[in-house]
Amino acid sequence: MDIVKDDLQSHQIKALLQEHLDDMYATSPAESVHALDIEALRQSNVEFWTAWNEQELLGCIALKALDSEHAEIKSMRTAHNARGKGVAKTLLNHLVSQASARGFSRLSLETGTEDYFTAARTLYSGHGFVECDPFADYVLDPNSVFMTKQL
Repeated sequence: MDIVKDDLQSHQIKALLQEHLDDMYATSPAESVHALDIEALRQSNVEFWTAWNEQELLGCIALKALDSEHAEIKSMRTAHNARGKGVAKTLLNHLVSQASARGFSRLSLETGTEDYFTAARTLYSGHGFVECDPFADYVLDPNSVFMTKQL
């Protein structure tokens, strides 16, 4: 598996991100969806990586800088055909390493409370993330779980 910094131009990544947004809106109320669209992922405070097996896109993840010490995980997604193969774990480990290398001392995320997000919450808690209060511009939401990890 190769992880590369991605320019968000390929049709494969555009399709995976659209699938991600479609699933988020199908799972959670619109006001509780915090997934970024492709334009938001192109902002200067966001770094975006994709995982590949040759020409096959396996998944993606983004790091959004909130300030000089705090960053957020965004757009974590594994392609359907790659689920259960360790892609999410590999991408998460890569992002944590990148966040540490860039000097961030805290890494946080928002995910859903619905059963659909159980695997994500389990992955994050298994990697040292703990539940926390809302951060950045988030507010308490019965459909959101906020998690953080000191780096």
